[in-house]
Amino acid sequence: MNYRKTLNYIMDQLPMYQRIGNAAYRSGLDNTLKLDAHFGNPHRQFKTIHVAGTNGKGSVSHMLASVLQEAGYKTGLYTSPHLVDFRERIRINGTMITKKFVAEFITKNQAYFSTFNPSFFEISVFMAFEYFVQNQVDIAVIEVGLGGRLDATNIISPRLSVITNIGKDHMEILGDTLQKIAAEKAGIIKPDTPCVIGEKQTEIMAVFREKTRQQNSKTILADEQYAINYSLTSADGFQVFNVKKKDEIRFANLKCGLMGHYQRKNTATVLAAVDELIEDGLQIQEKDIYNGIRKVVQNTGLMGRWQVVRVNPVVICDTAHNPDGMRVLMQQVAETAKKNFHLIIGFVNDKDIPETLKYLPADAHFYFTRLSVPRTMDENELMKKAGSLGFAGQSYSHVKAAYDEVLQRTGSNDLVLITGSNFLVADFLIMISETS
Repeated sequence: MNYRKTLNYIMDQLPMYQRIGNAAYRSGLDNTLKLDAHFGNPHRQFKTIHVAGTNGKGSVSHMLASVLQEAGYKTGLYTSPHLVDFRERIRINGTMITKKFVAEFITKNQAYFSTFNPSFFEISVFMAFEYFVQNQVDIAVIEVGLGGRLDATNIISPRLSVITNIGKDHMEILGDTLQKIAAEKAGIIKPDTPCVIGEKQTEIMAVFREKTRQQNSKTILADEQYAINYSLTSADGFQVFNVKKKDEIRFANLKCGLMGHYQRKNTATVLAAVDELIEDGLQIQEKDIYNGIRKVVQNTGLMGRWQVVRVNPVVICDTAHNPDGMRVLMQQVAETAKKNFHLIIGFVNDKDIPETLKYLPADAHFYFTRLSVPRTMDENELMKKAGSLGFAGQSYSHVKAAYDEVLQRTGSNDLVLITGSNFLVADFLIMISETS
C-alpha cells in the first residue's frame, strides 16, 4: 500500500472523532490494551511526559519538546489534531514521521486492525510509539487527545504529568460540570509521579488534591511558582516576558516564539514543568530554556496559535474553539490596534455555540462559513444562531469564499481573524498554501 492509499485508509475508513464526533469515541481502554500487547508495550522503552487540559496543552507540549530538543535530547512529540498534514501528529526533533513509515506500519498491521476495528486515534498513538522506539528517542512528550482517564495515551507511565487548565468542552463525553471534567483529566495522574497544574482554579482544586493524595503524587501549581503579568512584542517578532519567581525576576527578556497573550500562562506551566524535569535528573540549562521557548515554532512546526499570515491587512488564524478559549482570544483582540475587525468563523456542530459566541464583539464584521468535515455546522444555521444574539453578517459555503470577500472589504489598518475550529484553521491554511 502506498502512502496515498494509506492516508485514505486512516483518514476515511477508520472511525475518526475529529470528523464524525462521538461515534468514533472509545469509552474504554480495551482496544488500547490489545494494541499494547500486540506491539510489545512500546511506550515502556522511552521516557515520557503526559500533557492534558482543555486549552493550552498543544502549546505546552510543543514548548516542552522544543526545550528538551535544545537540551540535546532526541525528543519525540505526539499531538492532535493535525492541521494540514497527518504527519504533524508524530515528530522527532521537529521532523515529521516519514511517509514510508506510515505506509509500512499500516500495510503490515491492517489485517490485524480489521479484527477489532480500532479508531483512527488509537492506531495513530501506537504508530507514534512504534516510530519512537524504532528511532530510539530519549524522551517523548505525549499530548492527550480527549479527556485523560480513558484516552488511548493514558497507558503510559510518565516521568511527569501536566494539566494545563479545565474548561467546558466535550461536555457530552467528559461531564456537565467542571468537577466532572477535572476528574477525567486527573485520570492521567500516576502513582508517585509529580503533576504540574497550570492554573489554580479554586472550584476544582479539591478534585486534583484528592487524586494526587490517592496516588501519593506531588502537586505543583505553576501560577504559584511563576508569574508573567505582561508581555511586549520585540522588533524581531517575538513575545517578550519578564518572568517572576517569588517576586523576583527569574527569566528576564524571555522571548516566546508563540504569539497570543494566553501564552503567558502556558509559558509559566512549561517553566514549572522544566523545574520538575531538572529535579528528576534531566540536564537542562538556562540557555536551553531560553532557546527552546524562543525557537518553538522553528523546532516543532506548531501552527494556528495567533498565527499572523498577512500584514496588510493583518490576517491572523487561531484555533480557539470553546468558551474559555474564545474569551481569552477576544481579550487579545480588544487589546490589538485596528480600525475594523473582520471575523471569519465556523464551528463543528456539537459545540456550545451560544456560550462561545457570547464573547464576540458586537461591532465585528461577521463572515459565517462551514468546515470541510462531516461534523461541520451549517453556515446558515450558524448565522441564525449568531443573529439571535445580535451578531449580523453573511454566510459563505467555504472559507475561500469568505476570505475573498474579506479582502475586498478590508483596509490596511483592519484586523482579520479566522477562528472557531481547528478544522476551519486547517481549511484556511491549506487554502492559502495552495494559492501562494
